[in-house]
Amino acid sequence: MIKVSKPYLEPAEWYASLPSVFASACLLLTDAEDRVLLVKPNYRPYWSIPGGVVEAGETPHDCAAREIAEELGLVVTAGELLVVHWSPPLEERPRPMVNFLFDGGTVDDPSGIRLQTEELDDLVFLPWDEATALLPSHTAARLPSARHARKERQTVYLPG
Repeated sequence: MIKVSKPYLEPAEWYASLPSVFASACLLLTDAEDRVLLVKPNYRPYWSIPGGVVEAGETPHDCAAREIAEELGLVVTAGELLVVHWSPPLEERPRPMVNFLFDGGTVDDPSGIRLQTEELDDLVFLPWDEATALLPSHTAARLPSARHARKERQTVYLPG
């Protein structure tokens, strides 16, 4: 059997031929009573963990901190990586999504939160189980995984 090699591709062409994914990043924020902060985007029918899409040239941890500053008016540093969640294409999203969920720590003074009303309708601090129940099925596993990761100080990988 004769092995036929593929022609060499220039780097730009080779990279353009690779599959791609979308990336997003979130911060897990809790209050002094260990309740989870969720936000209600006005462009989706469900609640979510605060965060957003990683922009070109941005690292996931910088994205998470930027989104919290923009959406909630809080200056928070992304802490330990709690969960990496790979999700297959879904509904209108044509490519997989990789989400990075970082620990944002405790919000000591929730009165300092300034909701960005251009994108968000509401926010709430809820017990872990209630917060998980409000998330859509394709992201709900992130919260119990984040709780475990925070407790064990070990990142959890969710393969979709």
